[in-house]
Amino acid sequence: MKRSLVTTLVIGVAVAIVVGVLHATKAIAGFETAVAQLLSDYAGATRVVGEKWQYVFVLVTAVGVAWLSLRNLPRLRSYPLFGFLLIELLVLSWVCSLYRVFFQPVPCIFAVALAVAAAEGWTAFLQRDRSYLVWTLFANRLSKKEFHRVSNGAFDGQAQAYEASVVVCDIANRHGFTSSSDPAGFAETMAKFIRETADGLIERGAYLQAADGEGVVAIFGFPNAGGQHAEDAVRAVLDLTKKFRERQQDDEETFCDWDMHAGISSGAIIAGALKDSVHPALLASGEPIEFARRFCALNHRYGSKILIDTPTFDSVSETIVARPIDFVSGTNSHDRLEIYEPLCLATEAKPEHVARRDSFWSGVVLYREKRWAEAYSEFQKARGPEGEDDPALQFYLRRLEPLVLQLSESPLEES
Repeated sequence: MKRSLVTTLVIGVAVAIVVGVLHATKAIAGFETAVAQLLSDYAGATRVVGEKWQYVFVLVTAVGVAWLSLRNLPRLRSYPLFGFLLIELLVLSWVCSLYRVFFQPVPCIFAVALAVAAAEGWTAFLQRDRSYLVWTLFANRLSKKEFHRVSNGAFDGQAQAYEASVVVCDIANRHGFTSSSDPAGFAETMAKFIRETADGLIERGAYLQAADGEGVVAIFGFPNAGGQHAEDAVRAVLDLTKKFRERQQDDEETFCDWDMHAGISSGAIIAGALKDSVHPALLASGEPIEFARRFCALNHRYGSKILIDTPTFDSVSETIVARPIDFVSGTNSHDRLEIYEPLCLATEAKPEHVARRDSFWSGVVLYREKRWAEAYSEFQKARGPEGEDDPALQFYLRRLEPLVLQLSESPLEES
């Protein structure tokens, strides 16, 4: 608002000076004489609007027109408004002549025309600068739909806070793959994974922040704000993991190394353009980016595919079937974050899937209460059909088996 007011005043004063010079040097005297003869009789006037008041009217007109032009009103509304203003100036001069008062409307008419031209030129310059900034920051990092939205939106590159969901994806066995494969093989596999994952996230509405040897980082809810960013993020990752699994089954030899791990965290991030650098770049920072990376890496520990934090779970709990996994440390050592594993969409879940999820959830709760035997029993109920792999369930069973064995042996030792 302050910047717009300053621009308005600068344009208004500049136009007033230009018109004042044209009027004082008689550069537009011929046009002024022709209009005066058409509208009023200068010789018959008993009073004349003085030069000082003429300059005041020019300044006020220029500032007012510049202010209206810079408000980004639709042209179908602003141009007729300026046309009416020109007509009103001519009518005002004619009305004044009826009372034998001479008012020269031409300087104010020039002020209207020049102020509109200056404001339009300034707007076009800003649009060109903004278009270049938007293209530099978001070309090939957003889908065509999202890029069109941000191009027509109000993004100006100023740093501000956004509520968003950050997704970090990586090849599940990347570290083992790098140690057992040649560099060329790793680079080829990583390039395919990055291309497939990045394109998939972009198509589903994400902004691609990074895609390199450390994985893919995408943000939902930026730069176009969206209230469903957490759900969009989880749905996108579930869909990608499903597609990768299907491709593994169709062509196991080619896609055997494409298993994906993902971490998702929701919250506030700070994002804005670094305009002072040689090439404009985007700065994005915040806890969700750090947490999403950690959650992605923690999948190795629990055997899960996707891990999300509590804010994300709270946003998707009605539409996504998920289960609790564990508590992890937050930014501070005293903070504890609960992480969850999304399993599938609620619309795709069968009753037996929900029942096994509920048994797993009960097992986790009982485990945290150190009721080992009861927790083990609930985890046994959470088992799927024979042959179905559930690494997160096996993680807890491995923890519980020695504890349950110790409980079973304790009575014998006492006797």
